[in-house]
Amino acid sequence: MTRATAAGLYSGVVWVLLAVAFPAHAGLSDFTALVRETRSAVVNISTTQKADPSGRELPQGMGNPEAPDGQPFGDLPHKFFGDGASPPDQEIHSLGSGFIISPDGYILTNYHVVEGAETVLVRLIDHRELTARVIGGDKRSDIALLKIAADHLPVARMGRSSGLKVGEWVLAIGSPFGFDYSVTAGIVSAKGRSLPQENYIPFIQTDVAINPGNSGGPLFNMRGQVVGVNAQIYSASGGFMGLSFAVPIDVAMDVAEQLKTSGHVTRGWLGVLIQNVNQELAESFGMSKPMGALVAKVLPGGPGAEAGIEAGDIIVAYDGKDVVESAGLPPMVGRTKVGATVPIKVIRNGKPLVLRVKIGKLPDQARAVAPAAQDASVPAAELGLSVVALTPDQRQALDDKGYGVLVSKVDDGPARSAGIRPGDVIMMLNYVRIRDTDEFTRVIRGLARGKTVPVLVQRPNGPVFLAIKVPG
Repeated sequence: MTRATAAGLYSGVVWVLLAVAFPAHAGLSDFTALVRETRSAVVNISTTQKADPSGRELPQGMGNPEAPDGQPFGDLPHKFFGDGASPPDQEIHSLGSGFIISPDGYILTNYHVVEGAETVLVRLIDHRELTARVIGGDKRSDIALLKIAADHLPVARMGRSSGLKVGEWVLAIGSPFGFDYSVTAGIVSAKGRSLPQENYIPFIQTDVAINPGNSGGPLFNMRGQVVGVNAQIYSASGGFMGLSFAVPIDVAMDVAEQLKTSGHVTRGWLGVLIQNVNQELAESFGMSKPMGALVAKVLPGGPGAEAGIEAGDIIVAYDGKDVVESAGLPPMVGRTKVGATVPIKVIRNGKPLVLRVKIGKLPDQARAVAPAAQDASVPAAELGLSVVALTPDQRQALDDKGYGVLVSKVDDGPARSAGIRPGDVIMMLNYVRIRDTDEFTRVIRGLARGKTVPVLVQRPNGPVFLAIKVPG
C-alpha cells in the first residue's frame, strides 16, 4: 500500500468516526423554519415624549452597556434612551418590541416601553408605520395593550407557559438597540421566579440574549407558540449577562383581557405578610422538612384575618395546590378571582388545619409599620440580648398595639447568631405572643434547653420569623 493510499484511507476513517460521533445537526436545533413562521407577527415600537429636565433613566432592569469610546454602536443606548439631563422642550425617543395578538390590531408589549409616551408608532414587517393607541397598562406585571387601525394582520399563536419545562429551547425576536427582527435563542433556566420589585408575577428565567429594545417582544417555544413576554434583564453593565426574565403568557393574556374589558387590572389579596421556611425555622416549628409560606403578619381587617389565619401559621396548600415555598403563594392568590372563597391548609402548632378564605382585592400599596425605642432594660443573658418596654407612641405605630418588646442590646450569643438586632420588636416567642417585658421574661424562663424555637420580630420594612437555639 502506497503512502498516499494509506493517508487517504486514514483520512476516510477519521471522517467516518467524526460523522458517527457528530452526525449532522445532532442535538442542535434548526430555528430557520420557526423564525420564518413567527416573525411576521412581531412589531417594532417607537415612542416619543417630552424630556424630563432631571434626566431620563434606562428602562427597569436595563443598565447602560459598557462600550469603549469610539467603538461601533457604542453610543446607541444614549441615542435611544437619553443620556443625562435634557432641555425641557426636547423630545425623547425610545424603542421596544411587541407582537400582534388579534387580526384587528391588538398588540402586547411592556408597560415600561410606552409609559408616559405622547405618541406610539408601530412598524410592521411590511414596513408600514401606524400610530397606536394605548388601551391600558399594568405597571405591576409590566404589560401594556395597544391598538392600531388595521385588519387581517398576522397573529402570533399563543401557547401555555404552564407547560414549559426547565431546559427546553426558547427563542426571542425583537429590536435590540433598534436592530429590527433580531433573533436570539437559549433555554429555560428556571420557572416561577420572584424578583425583588415584584412577587405577584412568576417570571420565566432564560439565558436568551435580551438587550434594550427587546422589551415587550415575544418568547417562543419550539412549536412556534408565544410562552412569554420578554421584560427585563439582570445586569451590572446594562448588557446581556445570561439572566433574562419574561412574563408568562398566561399572566400577560389575562392582564390584556382585563385591560381590554375594564381598562384596569385587579388581583386577589390574602392580607398576610409571608416568608420562606428554611431548615432552622422548620426545626423550630417541629417540621420534618422546610416547605410552605410562613405567615409573619396578618393585616387587620384583611381576608386572612377574617378567615382566622394567625401569625406563625405555615400555609402548605392553597386551593388544593401545594405551596412548596413562599414565592409560589402570591401568584396563586393574585390569579384568584376577587370574592372567591378558597380552602387554605395551614400547619398551626404542629397540627394541620383547613381554613376557608374569601379573597379580597389587592390594594395599590401595602400598609407599612415602623417602631423605635427605650426604658428599663430586661436582660435575657443566656440568649445574649436585652429588651425594653415600648413607649405609648411606639405601640401606636404598630398594628398590634397591645404586643411587643423592643430589643435594646444584642451581645455575642444565640440571639446574634439567629439574626436578632437592636431595634427589632419581638412580637412572639415560642408560639407565645409577647405583651410586655414581664411576659417576655416568663417565656424565656420556660424555654426547653437545647431546643430551637421561633421568634417573630417586627422591623421597619416588615415582620420576619427567625429561629433561635436555646443553650443546652
